[in-house]
Amino acid sequence: MKHISPNQVAVDIPARAPTRRALAKQQTRLKVLAAARRLFSEQGYEGATIRDIAAAAGMSTGAVFANFTDKSDLFREIMTDDMEALLAAMRDAAARGRGVEDAVLKVFMAGYTFYKSRLQLARAAFSVSWDLEGGPVLRGLPSSLALQDVFGELLNAAVERGELSQEAEVKLRAQMLFDTYLSNFPQAIFEGWSLEALQTRARDQVRILLAGARRG
Repeated sequence: MKHISPNQVAVDIPARAPTRRALAKQQTRLKVLAAARRLFSEQGYEGATIRDIAAAAGMSTGAVFANFTDKSDLFREIMTDDMEALLAAMRDAAARGRGVEDAVLKVFMAGYTFYKSRLQLARAAFSVSWDLEGGPVLRGLPSSLALQDVFGELLNAAVERGELSQEAEVKLRAQMLFDTYLSNFPQAIFEGWSLEALQTRARDQVRILLAGARRG
């Protein structure tokens, strides 16, 4: 008798289509997220309440709580979606860089450009401390950590091709670059700096942070 592995059995069983109940739950979740995104953009994190979000989505607060633990859970999911989209934009920008300094600068600008088109929501996000106890801890999210990894990947690649020294302290410099990238957001989203002004500032910052890592 021919032996059939569990994996083969799993492959042979056709995937079941989502039930009507599952589809309805997914639609409810998407409606809540869309309403929450809009209200967070208009009223900020503190101003938007679960009651308001439920009303904007055309459902009860119970329906919201059936899909999300609390307001911070909702906000965290919205920010996670945005950061995943941002990660893709950053990786695309990095791939177009001519050398490590240009690539890092392009990554910075990809971030500022991304949030310039989402200013109101960005203001809501950066008004909430990334380390606020009980609030949406954004900086520790996997998608946020992946943004930090982009800088490390660029520096490691530069070391491998001999553009940066083997003693470049990649991990520390990558963290410093990410912190510097974040430090410009007050000017980007609250003070109305143009992308050109942000680029001029970021170019100088990147040049200084990489200066000591270049091969002599």
